[in-house]
Amino acid sequence: MSRDAVLLFLSLLALGAQAAIIALIVTAVGGRFTARARGWVVQNLGPHASLLAFVVAAVATAGSLYLSEVANFTPCTLCWYQRIAMYPLVVLFGIATWRRDDVAPYAFTLAGIGGSISIYHMLVERFPSLETSSCDPTNPCSLIWTERFGYLTIPTMALSAFALIVALTLTGRAWRRSAESE
Repeated sequence: MSRDAVLLFLSLLALGAQAAIIALIVTAVGGRFTARARGWVVQNLGPHASLLAFVVAAVATAGSLYLSEVANFTPCTLCWYQRIAMYPLVVLFGIATWRRDDVAPYAFTLAGIGGSISIYHMLVERFPSLETSSCDPTNPCSLIWTERFGYLTIPTMALSAFALIVALTLTGRAWRRSAESE
């Protein structure tokens, strides 16, 4: 498979993640208009939230490894920090799925840190003057390796994954709370 095909596939996955996040937000804040949808989401996605978050983290990890090891996109400093937040999520959700544990506080922490770095990285890409001396001058954080659909860069894809992981974790937590109250 060509590099462009893989980049398109990863970009389409990020768009799917963004659509899922929007749908989850709409059902969560829709009040009485989305109460049935919210109940359906919690009851049907909640029990599988850890597994779904595991898949999202694993695909994001595999995608980042593909981009650096196969496509030869050298990760910048901010990319490495995002990886440091994403890679443990694969292990965390893998164990949580297997043991049926609630790992929400740890997942929120890692995904929140990673998402914050992604947002900053997106800003650095758009406004290179924000780049600090912590970024390597020979591999600047402002370098855009790929851009799809007019806005979707590698940090945007990472933010999409982090945000979907947070949304899935919230859904799993809501399901656990509803199961405990029964």
